[in-house]
Amino acid sequence: MKQGFVKVAAVTPDIRVADVEFNKEQICRKMDEAAASGAKIIVFPELCVTGYTCSDLFTQDVLLDHAREVLTEIAAHTRDMDALVFVGAPLAVDGELYNVAAAMNHGKILGLTTKTFLPNYGEFYEMRQFREGPEKAREIEFDGEMVPFGPNILFTAKQMEHLIVAAEICEDVWSPVPPSIEAVREGATVIVNCSASDETIGKATYRESLIEGQSARLIAGYIYSNAGEGESTTDLVFGGHNLIAENGTILAESKRFENGIIYSEIDVNRLMSERRKNTTFKTAKERTLTRVPFDIEITETELTRVFPSRPFVPSENRERAKRCEEILTIQAMGLKKRLEHTHAKCAVVGISGGLDSTLALLVTAKAFDALGLDRKHIISVTMPCFGTTDRTYNNACKMSLSLGAELREVPIAAAVMQHFKDIGHDPEDHSVTYENSQARERTQVIMDIANANGGMVIGTGDMSELALGWATYNGDHMSMYGVNASVPKTLVRHLVQYYADTTDDKELQEVLYDVLDTPVSPELLPPKDGKIAQKTEDLVGPYELHDFFLYYFLRFGYTPSKIYRIAKYSFAGEYDDETIYKWLRTFCWRFFAQQFKRSCLPDGPKVGTVALSPRGDWRMPSDACVASWMRDLEQVAR
Repeated sequence: MKQGFVKVAAVTPDIRVADVEFNKEQICRKMDEAAASGAKIIVFPELCVTGYTCSDLFTQDVLLDHAREVLTEIAAHTRDMDALVFVGAPLAVDGELYNVAAAMNHGKILGLTTKTFLPNYGEFYEMRQFREGPEKAREIEFDGEMVPFGPNILFTAKQMEHLIVAAEICEDVWSPVPPSIEAVREGATVIVNCSASDETIGKATYRESLIEGQSARLIAGYIYSNAGEGESTTDLVFGGHNLIAENGTILAESKRFENGIIYSEIDVNRLMSERRKNTTFKTAKERTLTRVPFDIEITETELTRVFPSRPFVPSENRERAKRCEEILTIQAMGLKKRLEHTHAKCAVVGISGGLDSTLALLVTAKAFDALGLDRKHIISVTMPCFGTTDRTYNNACKMSLSLGAELREVPIAAAVMQHFKDIGHDPEDHSVTYENSQARERTQVIMDIANANGGMVIGTGDMSELALGWATYNGDHMSMYGVNASVPKTLVRHLVQYYADTTDDKELQEVLYDVLDTPVSPELLPPKDGKIAQKTEDLVGPYELHDFFLYYFLRFGYTPSKIYRIAKYSFAGEYDDETIYKWLRTFCWRFFAQQFKRSCLPDGPKVGTVALSPRGDWRMPSDACVASWMRDLEQVAR
């Protein structure tokens, strides 16, 4: 419950058709199991008290009276249980029979949500026994208490402002306008569905896409509990296909044809953050739905859901290859448009032999191919200076020639030394001035070459560097089009790897593999024994950590303390808690302190859901203070 995580369960109990007493025992047993596992919302299938397939037995008082009696007993069983529980049952009201989901909490039935859409086609003939629920909820007497009865009853957690739960029943979600739409417009963040959906060929795939899509459309959590094996009778087979989804992502899915429980944690705070950002998500101006409070204890939720440690990089090889091809194409098409619009005669790329400039050069070559231009109009400029090693220099030269670009070498050491003399800087002082003078000299060189040749400078810096401000202001920070501006460092590596793996040019492939094997470095300090002396990740921290921090900070608005919590979980066995905490502090401090560099970024193509363009995804004051975020992180018990 803390930090917005709510553990939920979708349950398929063993049942016997029309054996109400047996079903009660199985429901209570599974309820105990789910509660013992920490589930705060527990959902059972449609009509599970009696069984969905009772058919005309639903007209028999023996079955209905026993079901009503047992419903009270199941509610009583929740007396000492810290959970909101939904159980499907038939209920006779005013001479009509309804299909309901009974919401229970701490021994009481809080509300009886009715099914709105009754299927009466194919194998379904619910209208033979049941009536559609009323248009609006009202109160009825149940076991001596007045209880809300009808559609879209909102169950609101007293102890957790944004935990608002609504129920719908099976066919409701298959309809053109599911009741959950109205419930969400009035604040529901979690939808439960008590279902009895039988199995036919291909139906499971459709069911999964339906629940996935509905949770995305509603920006909500969705818990779908389906009838299982014991329900199968006569012509129908039920598979117990349970699903837990959150905003378009399936968090947990059961194995079909096996009764049991699935669990996951719905992140209510994340849902609220997404809704606040989404201007097309419109809430109702007036509250018309019945709201019923329930009690639930705020506890630490043990996490079982997966938070990918490399969120920008698909883990599956085929999907990763598809993602890489798509991103390379987006980058190249963005640059293609800019080259066309400016009537540029050439493109100038400062090439260092590192990953970022390599990717920029590959993208430029792809853009030239798309334009039908000769790659010889790509001017690849290597600018060796104090920190350049033979390895990176040779790779830069070989790569440029393999791609058919014009290679130019402009040594800048003499110019930088003259600059040191002009400003009175001691060359033995290897401070930030020593480093940045080289970066700015390189930018001046390629800018002037572009001017002299009617071309434009292609930026090489990536999104991770921009997030940390790991760029020299008006040095490598500046270009005329930054093709890597929204590509994180962890993804840059995979894009170059993909290009290397798929190229037919064996010489280029060999060079790219060596680039991938080279430590990330700006090469601004003299090498030691001919090897790179300055390794970026030793100074600012591992990029795989920073990309993780960046993703969850920007994409979902997670607090630093929440990021720290999930990072410990995701990087268990890779980084210890102290290391994660150290670099998270660095990330927070640098992200705020370096915003002024992002406020004046050159144009560049957006490739993913996280981007830092000041004209698009991230608009932040350059002088914003980090104090509140640091305070949040410092409150974490280490």
